[in-house]
Amino acid sequence: MNESKDFCFCTLAVGERYRQHTKMLAQDIQQYTPNISLCVLTDYPDDFQEFPQVMAFKHQLKSVNGYHDKRFVLDKALSLFESCMFIDSDVRILGNFFREMNWSLGITARAGCSLINHMKSLNNPHKTKTIQEVSQKLNIDLQKVQWFHEFMFVMRRQDGLETEFFALWQNIAYFFEMRGIYNSEGVVMGLAAAKLGIDIGFFRDDIIPFFKDNIESVRIKQGQSALEEKKQYFDIHEEIEHPQRSLMTKIIGILTEKTVFLYRVLRLRFMIITDADFQSFIKMSQ
Repeated sequence: MNESKDFCFCTLAVGERYRQHTKMLAQDIQQYTPNISLCVLTDYPDDFQEFPQVMAFKHQLKSVNGYHDKRFVLDKALSLFESCMFIDSDVRILGNFFREMNWSLGITARAGCSLINHMKSLNNPHKTKTIQEVSQKLNIDLQKVQWFHEFMFVMRRQDGLETEFFALWQNIAYFFEMRGIYNSEGVVMGLAAAKLGIDIGFFRDDIIPFFKDNIESVRIKQGQSALEEKKQYFDIHEEIEHPQRSLMTKIIGILTEKTVFLYRVLRLRFMIITDADFQSFIKMSQ
């Protein structure tokens, strides 16, 4: 596979904190895989002008907490490339790929399991009931649905099913958000993929060296990594996540977040009433 033409990295970078993380990711890609583009959906594309391999596109969040905006990132990336790897903006790339990139059709994720097994660990009856309702509407067997961790996964075009996949993802996401569940995009993608016959597989091993703070913490506890070797990445991550700010700035930030959240919830209520596709989805199996 021709890396520069057929494959790209992609991420979502809306808000200053996520743009800062993405700039670090862009530096890593420029250092280790400079022939691979990074497709970014962001509120300020000009922030990435210094990175020649970054393709930045204007975007404002559509989902309540932004989690389901991954679909817009994937849609844009797959309109430009045969396949793409979505990476959370706060992931750091520490080297090149371990092997040739020959991706399977559909979705290939770093980690996951059957949705049934994932549901056993949820300890959330409300979310479990919502998943069951969606599966009934879609007439799919939950035993055949896969769940995967959303921070790193590859998607490759599969028989032109992508348009239907993103549309169904939106409807399921609306249903979840209508119930007050604003995340769980790995569940939603698994349900949509199962309905449409999009394949979901998993990497047997890590395919690229990377740093993700919560995963690295587990590696350190298990003796698979050393804190002193990764301390600089933890420190940078902490500086971006928790910058030094005045009390007034913090208060304004909190009030802004609450206002934006309320606006998005109200917008969701309007959308679910006016979206004809979602209304058809709601009426399924009624």
